[in-house]
Amino acid sequence: MILAFLSSSPRRLATVGLIALLAAACAVPVSPPTPSPTPEPTIPPAAPAYTLGPTQSNCPTSAPPPMAAGATATVTMTTNFGTIVIKVEASLGANGAGAFTALASCGYYNNVMFHRVVPGFVIQAGDGEYARLPDFNPDMMGQGGPSWTIPDDAVTTTYKRGTVAMANTGTANTGSSQFFIVLSDSSWTSTTPTTYSIIGNVTSGMDVVDKIALVPLGGDPDATDAPQDMPTVPVVITGTTVTTP
Repeated sequence: MILAFLSSSPRRLATVGLIALLAAACAVPVSPPTPSPTPEPTIPPAAPAYTLGPTQSNCPTSAPPPMAAGATATVTMTTNFGTIVIKVEASLGANGAGAFTALASCGYYNNVMFHRVVPGFVIQAGDGEYARLPDFNPDMMGQGGPSWTIPDDAVTTTYKRGTVAMANTGTANTGSSQFFIVLSDSSWTSTTPTTYSIIGNVTSGMDVVDKIALVPLGGDPDATDAPQDMPTVPVVITGTTVTTP
C-alpha cells in the first residue's frame, strides 16, 4: 500500500547490520523521475540498540477514533539519523491524525525501519508487523500493519515538501499505520493520485529527512526481487513522543 499486510520467515540478513529486502506493497503513487545529478549517498550511522516494542495490551486493537475537531498534536520522532518533529492537525485529516498519534503514543513505531525511499519523492515507514527490528521479515517488509484500517480523509490541501500523509494499498479505506513524508514541492504532479490522507507537516528535522533520502538503495544485491527503493542499511525509528497544547 503505500502499505500492506502478511508473513513468512526472514530470508537474509546481509551486509553491515542488515540488508532489507523485499516488496514494499505499500505503494505510494508512481514517482516522478529521480532528479539529476544524483547527490552522493550519505554515510549512515550504525544501527541503534534495540528497545522493547509495543505489546498488544497498550496499542490499539481496533481503529482509533478520529482526532477531535480543531485539535493538534506534536509528534517527536527520533531516528538513528536524527530527530523529526511533526505537527499533526485534525483539520487536515481527522481519521489519519487519530491513528497516527495513537500509534505514536503507544510506542508502535519503536524499532520500525523506513522501508521505502524514493529520492525527490517520499520516504516511507510504519510497517510494525514486518519491518520492526530485530525480528523483521525481509520477504514481507512494507506489506504489514495492524489488523484494522481507517476511513480515508478528504484531501483539502496540496502535497508539498514536509507533508506527512498516510499510506494505503491503492484502494479506498485501507490506511492504518504506514505513513510517508514528501521530499519536494514538485513531488506531486497533475497525474499523481491525491487519495492519501494528509495528517500534518514536518516542522523541524527536514535535514534529517533529506539525509535519509540519500541512503544507498537496492536491497540485497544477491536477491533477484530486491526493490530498488529499499534501503540497504537500517534507517530506524528509535522512539516517538506525543505532546498536545
